[in-house]
Amino acid sequence: MAFLSTINIIGSGLTAQHLRLDVISENVTNINTTRTEEGGPYRRKVVVFEAMDGRESFRDVMARARSGMVSNAGQENTGGVRVVEIAEDPTDFKLKYDPTDPDANEDGYVELPNVDLVKEITDAMAASQSYSANVTTFNVLKSVISSGLEIGR
Repeated sequence: MAFLSTINIIGSGLTAQHLRLDVISENVTNINTTRTEEGGPYRRKVVVFEAMDGRESFRDVMARARSGMVSNAGQENTGGVRVVEIAEDPTDFKLKYDPTDPDANEDGYVELPNVDLVKEITDAMAASQSYSANVTTFNVLKSVISSGLEIGR
């Protein structure tokens, strides 16, 4: 049924935006972290999304029909979005002059994470709006399905 693939698309959006909010939270949490296990300050992370087309060629549809598989439920070609990777932001670290800091270099400068709070809040607002839009879409789909069931009575 078509509404099942719509639910899968909505679910992929909800999952992707939830992960995006988690990564943003990690960035904000580490805004002052000057030491990591890898050495150096914390490096900002960003989520990279990729659209899943969800379109099948006519040949694929015919081959599936010929083999007796009418539905494509559970297959990955329903469309939506997926997370390709969580990448590190390559921008330069901020420098702060503080010769008393134990992480200061020989010139007295401390490398701070490349996390900008304003950028993180803006990204969080965008992710939250996208998440809300997916929830709204899901609620509309529920009402459409409910209305369709009422017609059958």
